[in-house]
Amino acid sequence: MVTRRQFVAGASAGLAGTLFAPALVRAQEKPLVLWGPPAIPSVILAQATQDAELAGIAPGISFAVWRNPDEMRAGIASGEMSAVILPVYSAANFYNRGLPVRLANVLTEGLLYVVSGDESVKTIADLRGKTIACPFRNDMPDYVLQHLFQHAGLTLGTDVTIEYTATPPEGMQLLLAGRVDAIAVPEPVATGAIAAAKGAGKSLYRSIDVRKEWLAATGTTSQPSPGLAITASLGERIGEDGIEILQQAIERSVGLVNSQPEAAAALAAEALALPVPVIAEAVAYSNLVAQRARAVRGEIEALFNTLAEADPRIIGGKLPDDGFYAL
Repeated sequence: MVTRRQFVAGASAGLAGTLFAPALVRAQEKPLVLWGPPAIPSVILAQATQDAELAGIAPGISFAVWRNPDEMRAGIASGEMSAVILPVYSAANFYNRGLPVRLANVLTEGLLYVVSGDESVKTIADLRGKTIACPFRNDMPDYVLQHLFQHAGLTLGTDVTIEYTATPPEGMQLLLAGRVDAIAVPEPVATGAIAAAKGAGKSLYRSIDVRKEWLAATGTTSQPSPGLAITASLGERIGEDGIEILQQAIERSVGLVNSQPEAAAALAAEALALPVPVIAEAVAYSNLVAQRARAVRGEIEALFNTLAEADPRIIGGKLPDDGFYAL
């Protein structure tokens, strides 16, 4: 029989645990879903769902892939997505428009490549006279390409043509069918295209590392690309300590993905709809990191300033203030 003293002692201990431990995702709430793009950074999220410490504050945690930016934007606006990998400029745009979105980290320093069947294509200038497929019009790959074309002295529509696609794999199919000369796609689609061509007895080449072209064109030392954004609702669910646990889990996961790509790829292959060997090979080309947003704020703002030169509306009209940076 539990005495009153035992009950009070137990209740006090439980209350102390509630007050001083990171908040749990409550049972009556839906389990936390980590959302990622149709690209290699989603492998980090797949790996993170296996992290015991993270699962301790988010029982039943899982990951899913958004298929296009419109789905991602709708998910954030509706509140369905509370932890989402997205282009860092998209997070700034949300924040500057009043949505409760903060950037926790940067997860890659560049994973966009131009793949073509022409071995002589080595630089952006070599795309003169060619048609290049690009996913997601008016989104990061498009913005990057247009800036690089301008820097190389190529006039869009005259010197070079962009064929927009709804998803990266659609561009891959156009290239394999010979309907475009090249594609600009993120990993793992770049590696997948080269592998698919080889299987069909054709040759495709990883012609241009877009990250290197960007650094040369902008004079910067980094190209912060997608990062994990979190919403205010997630912060309320798991608290600041929980956000720190999430970041530490991601840091561990990046290490595991980079050191054991085959095992990590197996966790994400179904969601990314690509074979494990393709995803595993693509990791080496993906420049995966887990940089806390505040630590690379200067690099992030350099990217924002470059994008804003073309159109300030891309980042929501201004640089985001201190409140944008969650970690």
